Amino acid sequence: MQRAEKSEVVTQLNQAFQNAQTVVVAQYSGLTVADMTSLRGRMRAAGGSVKVAKNRLVKLALQGTDVDHMSDLFKGPTVIAFSSDPVAAAKVSVEFSKTNDKLVILGGAFGKTSLNPDGVKALAEMPSLDELRARLVGMLQTPATRIAQIVVAPAAQIARVVGAHARKSEAA
Repeated sequence: MQRAEKSEVVTQLNQAFQNAQTVVVAQYSGLTVADMTSLRGRMRAAGGSVKVAKNRLVKLALQGTDVDHMSDLFKGPTVIAFSSDPVAAAKVSVEFSKTNDKLVILGGAFGKTSLNPDGVKALAEMPSLDELRARLVGMLQTPATRIAQIVVAPAAQIARVVGAHARKSEAA
């Protein structure tokens, strides 16, 4: 790799670290090309990205970012997963590591907060932003339907009472 190419890689990684809300670092020793392609596809579908770069270049890219405290995780063959969605990178990485034991999560960062492997797994269990929005809409709609049921209920009860009274007078 030429010096200009290395500089470009460092710049791209630095921008990725600055824009990402969540960063996950994992070892990928033993993963096949097909496995890595599958991981990249899943991450892309979730709105994230996966990068493999030399650890020395990654450590240079980390300087001056909020996640520079992660530099000690970069030893051996490492892969970086990051996303602007708070849980996407963690969720995809943890799901993939469950089905493929060769991907070992070392840790990561959520904003300025450093995460150990258990922290990444806990973050992965949280609902995504879309799921939270759906829950919020459901919560907002529920009171409206209850109000509609309450408003309609007295009229229905009156109709039933009148109908019962009419049946009673017809029978008599």
